[in-house]
Amino acid sequence: MQIPSRFEPPKRLLMGPGPSDVAPEVLKAMSAPLVGHLDPVFVKMMEEIKAMLRLVFQTKNEMTFPVSGTGSAGMEFCLVNLIERGDEVLIGVNGVFGNRMVDVAERCGARVMKVEAPWGRIIEPQQVADALKKSRPKLVGIVHAETSTGALTPVEEIAKLAHEAGALMLLDTVTSLGGCPVKIDDWAVDAVYSGTQKCLSCPPGLSPVSLGPRAMEIATKRKTKVQSWYLDVNLLASYWGQERVYHHTAPISMNYALHEALRLVLEEGLENRFRRHQENHLALREGLKTMGLSMASQEGHQLWQLNAITVPEGVDEAAVRKRLLNEFNIEIGAGLGPLKGKIWRVGLMGATSTPANVKTFLDALSACLPSRA
Repeated sequence: MQIPSRFEPPKRLLMGPGPSDVAPEVLKAMSAPLVGHLDPVFVKMMEEIKAMLRLVFQTKNEMTFPVSGTGSAGMEFCLVNLIERGDEVLIGVNGVFGNRMVDVAERCGARVMKVEAPWGRIIEPQQVADALKKSRPKLVGIVHAETSTGALTPVEEIAKLAHEAGALMLLDTVTSLGGCPVKIDDWAVDAVYSGTQKCLSCPPGLSPVSLGPRAMEIATKRKTKVQSWYLDVNLLASYWGQERVYHHTAPISMNYALHEALRLVLEEGLENRFRRHQENHLALREGLKTMGLSMASQEGHQLWQLNAITVPEGVDEAAVRKRLLNEFNIEIGAGLGPLKGKIWRVGLMGATSTPANVKTFLDALSACLPSRA
């Protein structure tokens, strides 16, 4: 085999469902010299990451840290620690990631009851209330921001219903954290996970998680060992806690990146960041309206940071995506499952969410669509 030349990726505008564009400061942080994962300097940085994550999650939970792995690792972390074989769980399914939560829970040996909504619609609190009349699950799991459909499910009332039924509340915030309000303590969420590559504008590779006191009590008083050694919070707590007991070699450069990404989030301010995402979403929606295009997700519950655009009748959605990539260096996402071929998924997450990027995309999309005169 001939040794390939050095890989030089093209400069893309990342407007798909993730990853998002990354700030130059975050990329620079990744190029810093390595230190050992038990070095006192790295340990100090770990504490700063935990403190910043608490601010972004809006929680006081001590057990808040990044799992070494992508957002799906965070999902698995929460479920393997909280579920034992035979436990009953209730999971809302209105897209790909609700289905993934079901799959992981079943692999943990759970008996899963699903509350379902059409893709693009939210999980209504009344659906959860009705389901809880028929069962007493250990856990209720909801995807806050469904990346596959662009729908944002309100969770405060659902969390209240879960607690009244004696269940834990588990929340997927992979696409919502850092892009719209996520209030873990105010909403009384017991367990939450996210990802770095969406609204935090950090490369993929870490999954911020947080477990509250009720969840930690369940995890520490299990009858059986957690099925995953790597994701066992009882072991990870000793590494991320004060003991610093060796567990695994943390991805050092990724933690550098997350530290800088969180610092930038807090420097901007959460409310300012949320407002920026909302304003750019509204600008995109208005621009689409002038082109005769509309959003596919439920009115009043549309994600600011992930926009599901209905493909016009007779338009080859794949051909449009291909042209956007090849001619304009813009990446957007395709529809999945029942929405395949029917929507484009356009991300305005983190560093990608700017007025200039909205205009660039609208101009490029207009050039790629057939005349509608």
